[in-house]
Amino acid sequence: MPHSLSIFSALVLGCCALVPVSSAYAAPDLPGDFSANVTLTSDYVFRGISQSNEEPTVQGGIDWSHPETGLYLGLWGSGIDFTDASSEFDVYGGISGTVDDLTWDLGAIYYHYPGSDDDLNYDFWELAAAAGYDFGILQTSLSLNYSPDYFGNSGDAYYLAAYVTAPLPYDLTLNGHVAHQWIDDNAAFGTDDYTDWSLGLGYTLEGFDLALTYHDTDLDEPEECADGCGARLVLSISKSF
Repeated sequence: MPHSLSIFSALVLGCCALVPVSSAYAAPDLPGDFSANVTLTSDYVFRGISQSNEEPTVQGGIDWSHPETGLYLGLWGSGIDFTDASSEFDVYGGISGTVDDLTWDLGAIYYHYPGSDDDLNYDFWELAAAAGYDFGILQTSLSLNYSPDYFGNSGDAYYLAAYVTAPLPYDLTLNGHVAHQWIDDNAAFGTDDYTDWSLGLGYTLEGFDLALTYHDTDLDEPEECADGCGARLVLSISKSF
């Protein structure tokens, strides 16, 4: 996985840059908070469809947030396995807030696939809105993403998703979601509109976040999806800094 290793190296260097090695070389006292994360996953699944040809890859990102205003910015990357691209980088930003047990988020995301042919029109951007509520025994959220020109020049696209998270005994966490993807030009994208869902368990061990997640869609291979849209289990290990 040379593309994944190169991304991992860049992310490690970026994370190290956030940690001052001495007071003489300490970073300036910038406003806001910085954090970073690195993940090793057995498959990169995006909206129910594998982006890494159902193979392991490395992911990670760097985030900045400003608690007083709710503003945030971030950069996230992953190895992928497309015919004309081996990596994905996402740049995102927005504003979020909390009112009692209600959370809200408004933002935008740009998806970039370096090295891909411009004629393929892989790059695209989305507007995103989300709201969540903490019921104590579980947390729920609803999000809507909209792109005016989705992946592969496939036109207007909407992704509506509902999420739930609940604590379980033995410090386990249950995570699930169900969502639907609408695409204006299905032929250009390569599938019909579809529904995807997931159900997973999370556990934190010695500062590492472990997750085992079941993913599936209502697309049939290979009639409605060339590959990577069927049921599978994905194991991931993450570390945040």
